Amino acid sequence: MRIAIDASRTTVARVTGTERYALELIRALIAQNTQHDLHLYFRDTPAPDLLPSSPRITPHVIPFRRAWTHARFAAALWTARPDLTFVPAHTLPFAFPGRAMVTVHDLGYRLFPQAHTWAGWAYLDATTRYSSARADIVLADSQATARDLARFYRTPEHKIHVVYPGVTAPVIGDVAAVRAKYDLPQRYWLFVGTLQPRKNIAALVQGYARWRAQSGDDAALVLAGGRGWLYDPAWTAGVDGVIETGYIDEADKGALYAGALGLLFPSLYEGFGFPVLEAMHCGTPVICSSSSSLPEVGGDAALYVPLLDDPAAMADALAAQMAQVVGTPMVSRLRERGRAQAAQFTWSRAAERVLSLLG
Repeated sequence: MRIAIDASRTTVARVTGTERYALELIRALIAQNTQHDLHLYFRDTPAPDLLPSSPRITPHVIPFRRAWTHARFAAALWTARPDLTFVPAHTLPFAFPGRAMVTVHDLGYRLFPQAHTWAGWAYLDATTRYSSARADIVLADSQATARDLARFYRTPEHKIHVVYPGVTAPVIGDVAAVRAKYDLPQRYWLFVGTLQPRKNIAALVQGYARWRAQSGDDAALVLAGGRGWLYDPAWTAGVDGVIETGYIDEADKGALYAGALGLLFPSLYEGFGFPVLEAMHCGTPVICSSSSSLPEVGGDAALYVPLLDDPAAMADALAAQMAQVVGTPMVSRLRERGRAQAAQFTWSRAAERVLSLLG
């Protein structure tokens, strides 16, 4: 088949989970594909070494400033008329010919609409509703996302296929040098992600404050990520030991994980949760919430806290799990189990599954 792939997210400067997914899955598809002709459509010219070489890929660079998906990419599809169009990030063009496959990463905006602007929420809802209906094959990052698709959009179950993303093990560089670069103390807990309401930052900070008060330990809490929509300074106000680093360079993440006492990730909702498995790859214990996809991702290799309506009770639950990690034999078990759990999620396995769905 001739397959058109939206590769526009592979060339962005600052990589988040969706961009990483697109890049790594396309790389793995190219490496494993032996029968299909893959036409990759970029908005910006890719670096020469961005993707592996293959006689079965044809790049197309089609610059356009606004509405690239619905205008420029759609026009290219009408001209090329591929056998199938694959968009690895939620949004299919509103009008294009032929069969389609789309990845829906999460429906967090349906559960937490207050975390978005009205315009942003409306766009996500309209495009995901349309894409899940228009696509012949809908890839979901987790069983949690698959259930949400059926619940909110009544997407037929026969169209939904759970394909777990791979997680590339972060390269662990010089831990001391990375600590110095971000002015961090030797001992710290870590959160990785955008600082926004859905990440439950308020509960995270209060749980850390409770643990610090109960244990007398002065290890810091490092919040590694940029401030997102609806960030509230009150989340960290008056709590000693909290350090905000801002956006972290990808090359530094491995050392940041490896140097931490543990990853704290009590998110309200995750379609997948890359930081959980990235931390496990680095031998870092993980404490996360028992919500959405996180139990799927963490398995028996993480410690869990329930999402509770009472903020004080949730802070107590998080503090109790933190106490389990520091200075107890559980640490070595979590490290061992974590590495084994993370090893199950590979891009090669994801690409194999996607190619099998193409027939």
